[in-house]
Amino acid sequence: MNTLTIGGWCKAGAEKKSTPLGNIHFHVSESDHLRLEQAEEQLQKTHAPELMVELDMSEMELITPQECGPLADCRYRVYLNQDQRGQFHLVGHRASDGSLIYTNAVMVDQLG
Repeated sequence: MNTLTIGGWCKAGAEKKSTPLGNIHFHVSESDHLRLEQAEEQLQKTHAPELMVELDMSEMELITPQECGPLADCRYRVYLNQDQRGQFHLVGHRASDGSLIYTNAVMVDQLG
């Protein structure tokens, strides 16, 4: 299991700009890691712009900044960078108001 602490962002309602949220701490399970690798391979074959990968919230141990509170849902957004290497970030919605919450991106191959 990989433990990550990554900068988070919030985009509330119709706002055009995201605001920094602080660090979001979570674990990527082995099964989620495998799904991220499979999504990267699929994107390389199909040239689709991105894939959303479901995750197991029970294995995640998600810790958000206090001002964020709990998230109602979470998925991984996977896409390819210019070198055709997979990157992902956590994407969800704040339970209190539905604002979009997401993290900075991480390379899939950085997971151990």
